[in-house]
Amino acid sequence: MSRLKTCFATLKRQGRKALIPFVTAGDPQPSVTVPLMHALVAGGADILELGVPFSDPMADGPVIQQASERALAHHVSLTRVLAMVAEFRARNTTTPVVLMGYLNPIEVMGYAAFAAAARKAGVDGALTVDIPPEEADDLVQAMRAQDLDPVFLLAPTSDAARIQRIAASASGFIYYVSLRGVTGAANIDMLEVADKVRAIRKQTDLPVGVGFGINTPEAAAAVAGFADAVIVGSALVKRIAALTSQPDKINAELGGFIQELRRAMDKTGVAA
Repeated sequence: MSRLKTCFATLKRQGRKALIPFVTAGDPQPSVTVPLMHALVAGGADILELGVPFSDPMADGPVIQQASERALAHHVSLTRVLAMVAEFRARNTTTPVVLMGYLNPIEVMGYAAFAAAARKAGVDGALTVDIPPEEADDLVQAMRAQDLDPVFLLAPTSDAARIQRIAASASGFIYYVSLRGVTGAANIDMLEVADKVRAIRKQTDLPVGVGFGINTPEAAAAVAGFADAVIVGSALVKRIAALTSQPDKINAELGGFIQELRRAMDKTGVAA
């Protein structure tokens, strides 16, 4: 059983929902990333989503775009990100790690080579933002050959046929984008998102995680009431940006915020 499947199964038995923080690897400098990954887990993260820096992150808002720029200034490549995961695995062999990024670096490496290197490093899955499932068969096959989970995005505009198509290609979990726009946007309509999650569940047994725009403990608790996972990115990356000149404070700041999110989510309990 994959780490992702094991994680979600364990949480379900416990009546809890997954907390998935996103940070960009190498932001604000490479030496921060692995200790920060451990700090996020210590704070209550169940799964880690690690962004692969890219020069044209079209699905991301300014906050995460700037995080990529800070990491790229230190020449953080896909190969270096995999090395960070391998270093993390030296101390943590249980917490799932999902890479989130764009297709170009993977294409440059080659699908089979990427999948093999990711498996060796201890990666559990990858979400490639800019490849639709219709064009992802070769990548999905390469990943599944290495027991890696391909994760896909679903949008508010996705109809039943689209949900079914993506569910057929995905494993691990499905990432539902809670609003129209890029990362960092706000004003989630919780009733609308809850209705969409229910519609997705009619098409798949995969866990459904919700991300984009979740930036407070209250919002995380609300999403935990109907989703299997709460994904938080820009709220964390903003805190990193504010501490770029004080990197020694990042672990405590983000670890503390994760604790707040975890406490709020755990008070919610299991929703019907």
